[in-house]
Amino acid sequence: MKARIEYAAGDIVGESIIWSGEEEALYWVDIGGKRIHRYVPGSGEHAAWPAPDFPTSIGLRASGGFIVGLRREVAFWRPGEAFETFAVPEPDLADNRLNEGRVAPDGSFWVATMQNNLNPDGSPRAMERKSGAIYRIDPTGTVTQLTPREYGITNTMGWTRDGRFLFADTPENEIYAFAYDPAARTISDRRTIVSGFERGLPDGSCMDAEDTLWNCRVVGGASVARFTADGALLALAELPVTWPTSCTFGGPDLSTLYVTSARFTMSAEHLAANPAEGSLVAIDGAGAGVPEPRFAG
Repeated sequence: MKARIEYAAGDIVGESIIWSGEEEALYWVDIGGKRIHRYVPGSGEHAAWPAPDFPTSIGLRASGGFIVGLRREVAFWRPGEAFETFAVPEPDLADNRLNEGRVAPDGSFWVATMQNNLNPDGSPRAMERKSGAIYRIDPTGTVTQLTPREYGITNTMGWTRDGRFLFADTPENEIYAFAYDPAARTISDRRTIVSGFERGLPDGSCMDAEDTLWNCRVVGGASVARFTADGALLALAELPVTWPTSCTFGGPDLSTLYVTSARFTMSAEHLAANPAEGSLVAIDGAGAGVPEPRFAG
């Protein structure tokens, strides 16, 4: 596998990258930069749009446009248009914010929350508790809480073909597997599949065509680790950035792994010596991905 800088995005916290096959373009959010990117690898064309609040996740909609997690709410959005509020998963916890979010195979949108770690200007804010949970938002806007509020920094969402849901808590340095029941629309029987992995901490992930998980290793991990759904390490892709945050397979045949990264909390001295931090990275030779599901609402 070979990694290269694809686009010098300079993101504060690049996250939630997805591939739009129709446009042959990548979309992702910069949480701290309050913007949403669009990048076309074939031409190098790039555009970015401001968000009204911290954008935390993005997914494709079957009817066109996108479903976007903001700091507190989930909204519908089309490039250049206003954000239309669709759901508020935690109206009773003003000090929490949304973090990870992804369209599930059944066309619902899943989001996970955490204690807010951002000041209004995007600078770091201390965390004091574990109050994150996972929520399912169905196409009608109904919000269902799937877990207790017990997670620190919620990351990674992946569904296997044999009925498992994969999830991570970053500060715990753990990746979990739940039993996923698509008929009951529930998850249960959590077990830890990866704990204490020595390269950084777990951030965002994607599934590949072989039903394995590619997990970005943030906080100095400088790599993307490939795990089976049982937690066995299959490969480790080294990166030219130290804080990789999210990944997806893209390109016409979904054969390039694209990785976002962050420069959050990094010193001016570190950034001067490592200007690639916050870039979009491309990895060739990682295998092939699967198309992103689309939100059905």
